Amino acid sequence: MSDIVLKTESLGISFGGLKAVQGLDLEIKKGQLYGLVGPNGAGKTTVFNMITGVYKPTTGSFWLDGENLTGKTQETINHKGIARTFQNIRLFNNMTVIRNVMVGLHNQPEFKCGLFSSIFRLPAHFKTEKAMRARAKEILEVVGLLEERNNLSCNLPYGKQRKLEIARALATNPKLLCLDEPAAGMNPHETADLMEIVRHIRDQFDVTILLIEHDMKFVSGLCDEITVLNFGTVLAQGVPEKALNDPAVVKAYIGG
Repeated sequence: MSDIVLKTESLGISFGGLKAVQGLDLEIKKGQLYGLVGPNGAGKTTVFNMITGVYKPTTGSFWLDGENLTGKTQETINHKGIARTFQNIRLFNNMTVIRNVMVGLHNQPEFKCGLFSSIFRLPAHFKTEKAMRARAKEILEVVGLLEERNNLSCNLPYGKQRKLEIARALATNPKLLCLDEPAAGMNPHETADLMEIVRHIRDQFDVTILLIEHDMKFVSGLCDEITVLNFGTVLAQGVPEKALNDPAVVKAYIGG
């Protein structure tokens, strides 16, 4: 069995005459921390949108664990094992922290409960609810939010809201967890803490992680490999130190 979790081949998308992403070839191995970096407008989030079903690619294909998911719906892709966070935090603000995570658990077979049991509050409903709450607490402990579990998510400070969104995505039990600028807006202490949390998530939950990030210190200190995009095309790929020092990458970032 291949150790490639995500593979893209000539993946691309155009909006009218604009080629937002073109010819993207990726191979991300099981257990990797992989970075997708580049200047603003490079096409990074567009890549996320294609592999999570928000956009349908106009060229190329992508596979998860060898299964072609090109053109599938967001729901299907999530069930198959790709979960994501967003640049702009999207929490259920009027739900508690633990309820936000429990929402993510609903697509897991072990937490399915019949409609009849739920409506009439039968013992099966309470058993499922108890199991979901226990699992949600395990996930919240990993991201450092267990003590906040009964607070409304809207009352969390910004950095903790970021962690909660990661926890909710993790609750879907993904094979590939896609993090869109997870450290955005965080101070240096919060960023360092997040780096440790991401490593812990990878190790404890046996999940492969693909992240977009502008903080190069975060990327260099965390990622095993990266791909650098600019105007939708690949400038460099490889270990961070080598790829970020590629002349084409330096030129894209600081001009030349």
